[in-house]
Amino acid sequence: MSSVATFDIAAGVVLGVDPPSTAPASPAADSPLAALESAVLPALLRPPCLVSFSGGLDSSLVLAVAVRVARRHGLPDPVPFTWRYPDVPRTDESSWQERIVDVLGVREHWQIQHVYDELDLVGEVARRFLHRYGLRHPVNLHVHLPIIELARGGALLTGAGGDQVLAGWRRPAPRTAWAYLRRAAGAVRRLGRRPAPLLPPMPWLRPEVAVAVAEAYRAEVRAEPHRLDRRVAWHLRRRDLRTGIDAFALVSDDHDVLPVHPLLDPGFVAALTGWAGRRWRPARVDLLAGIAAGQLPEVIVAARRKANFLGAFLRTPTREFVRSWDGAGVDETLVDPAGLRTVWSHWPIPAGTMALVQQLWLVRHPPVQSPTTEVSR
Repeated sequence: MSSVATFDIAAGVVLGVDPPSTAPASPAADSPLAALESAVLPALLRPPCLVSFSGGLDSSLVLAVAVRVARRHGLPDPVPFTWRYPDVPRTDESSWQERIVDVLGVREHWQIQHVYDELDLVGEVARRFLHRYGLRHPVNLHVHLPIIELARGGALLTGAGGDQVLAGWRRPAPRTAWAYLRRAAGAVRRLGRRPAPLLPPMPWLRPEVAVAVAEAYRAEVRAEPHRLDRRVAWHLRRRDLRTGIDAFALVSDDHDVLPVHPLLDPGFVAALTGWAGRRWRPARVDLLAGIAAGQLPEVIVAARRKANFLGAFLRTPTREFVRSWDGAGVDETLVDPAGLRTVWSHWPIPAGTMALVQQLWLVRHPPVQSPTTEVSR
């Protein structure tokens, strides 16, 4: 199911892990790169094939593999689509984007859209999305709506799943003895101190609810396996990922678009874990270099700073809405209205309250016609 529960909305985090599947794992028939090539082909066979391209590691890898496969098979090049946020500096990955499209030779197809308030949590695009599909997870899913609309009748490739399959939550194992000693020394210095919370304080929740959320989150983080094959299998069972992918499929199906997430493809996952599954907390850059296997341009898998897009979603429409909120509409068994008003009196608001912004906006601005049965599954 792609809907989110009231508890998820209040907490601002989707928790839970499904039990392991009893089905046998897929055999690894290909190298990771060959498996990725197979994963992108169905999208390329259904033009127009757009690629949600930010310039980050995951979307760059997907774009590079898609271009490689398209040219091998004589198919139309994929079309990279990029959002740019001119007045949110922490989102800027333009230098990487430029280098990548040039080395891949797809500049003539590249579509760039500059946005300001349009992709705010309750901005123009989000309002259309919320009225059509209701509140979905993740709260920024609406940024793909215009791309899906542009791809109508075709396909959309994304880098979804990269954070889970290639990175996970745990810090990579130290690469050198010196790095190991420095980390160990830091651990010794922290002995006896109160451990840092894994989630920021949640003063908008009832105290007992905040404790329950923090404990559940801490338990989930600690449950993440160290070994790559087990870690990937565990992440693929998490509600957070599965709910997001289900919602993405719902919107794509509504526009006759084939959504393809190559990094979550079973063949790629089998190939990746067949090659590196026994590694203990491998670094993302090491995995990417191994996947590329020297057959992709170096810039594709070069280490880079990860952009932060929070500022792109907390814009004028959200600021005006939270300032005007009258305290009504929340589930008061979970949320303390006074606490929420207090945290919303400061800017920027906590990221953990973003789902509440959309929920309460919908309470104030319900759709004229409820979402149809087709899109409310």
